[in-house]
Amino acid sequence: MGFLPHTGADRSAMLESIGISDINELFTDIPAGFHIEAGSLDLPAALSEAGIVRKFTRASEQNRHAGNHTHFLGGGTYHHFIPAVVDYIISRGEFLTAYTPYQPEIAQGTLQVLFEYQTMAARLLDMDISNASMYDAATAVAEAALTARRATRRDRIVIAGSVNPRYRNVTGNYLAHLGGETVVASCAGFATDIESVISAINETTACVIVQYPDFYGNVYDLADIRKKCDETGALMVVAFSDASAFGLIRTPGSFGADIVVGSGQALGIPMGFGGPHLGIFTCTQKLLRQMPGRVCGMTHDANDKRGFVLTLSTREQHIRREKATSNICSNQGLMCTAAATYMTLMGDAGLKCVARHSAAALEMLVNGLPAHVQAADGAHYNETVLSFADRNSRDDFLTRAESGSIFAGIPLEKLEKGAEPKHLLVATTEMVEADDINRYLELLGGAR
Repeated sequence: MGFLPHTGADRSAMLESIGISDINELFTDIPAGFHIEAGSLDLPAALSEAGIVRKFTRASEQNRHAGNHTHFLGGGTYHHFIPAVVDYIISRGEFLTAYTPYQPEIAQGTLQVLFEYQTMAARLLDMDISNASMYDAATAVAEAALTARRATRRDRIVIAGSVNPRYRNVTGNYLAHLGGETVVASCAGFATDIESVISAINETTACVIVQYPDFYGNVYDLADIRKKCDETGALMVVAFSDASAFGLIRTPGSFGADIVVGSGQALGIPMGFGGPHLGIFTCTQKLLRQMPGRVCGMTHDANDKRGFVLTLSTREQHIRREKATSNICSNQGLMCTAAATYMTLMGDAGLKCVARHSAAALEMLVNGLPAHVQAADGAHYNETVLSFADRNSRDDFLTRAESGSIFAGIPLEKLEKGAEPKHLLVATTEMVEADDINRYLELLGGAR
């Protein structure tokens, strides 16, 4: 089967209809030297439909992915279990094909799902308000910086060096041509240097951006940073990469964060070769009208029947462009639906279970490390840095782990520019079991 739906007669009729005799006349604007003569390509013979399926199935089986490897990769994208119901719900036509709900009277289902997502996201992070939503964590962090500039009328941003490098880079791109100053506070090894962050905050600072748990997985107290923000009038922005953490550790809202932003990928969204992800953006009530994106609300109609509407829409498609707080032209509504479905299924108890398993797996891994491999100090959630004697010993371990169908971690220098090439960023989730860790440690014991 050649998969050519048009017969010769069909093609002749179409050419006649548009007034040409040869299909090559359609390409006369392309210089002749770039034309490919018919039959000059060395293409294989056509296959049957069954033959094509078989050919590509065999090719796909050569892929190495989280489904056929043990997965210890993190750095902002995590391999969590996704209940089958999540895919079922987001594959339904009324959700899969829905776009921006401009007409609330015919988009009640979409609006209600977004409203429920906002409620759960705000509750998960212990914040007043959530929008629906941002593209990903990096753009959410950048938008948080812009929100702080508008709210404080200041243009100095302090960002901890322990914030995910990709978040820092995207934020830097957003701010590069807006004037003002961006200060990156140094790290204390593979940890947030709280004193360095605090010393960088002053009365001209719009906000300080920290990550919690930070890029290296550290869990730490935000109270002193909050105190400094209160003294100077700066806003405290807290970013995160794995939302499952807040099933176990203190929420950013409990520390008094003004804005909390991060990735919702861990909430029922597959890794997907890096996307699409979901950017969560939450804030306090006082920042509501400075928040980008849109907010869905619940109301009652003239007959006192409950309904859902777009309460605030600060996108330029909804309001005059010069008044928009963001020029985001699309949204992650389907990803919000996935996250809302996941959180509904899991509930408080389910999220706590995921978090406990993820943290316990890291603890088991760290406790079993041989003497020649060191884990970073301090309390961690489900991610940490392993340090080897040198690059050769680390890369030797990675090679043997790959042969054993293990994605053993991310060489830190691939994410953090300037990092010494002997470190490995390692993450665990509830998908990592005791046998997986024992195999990892067994291979690690020979890396010298």
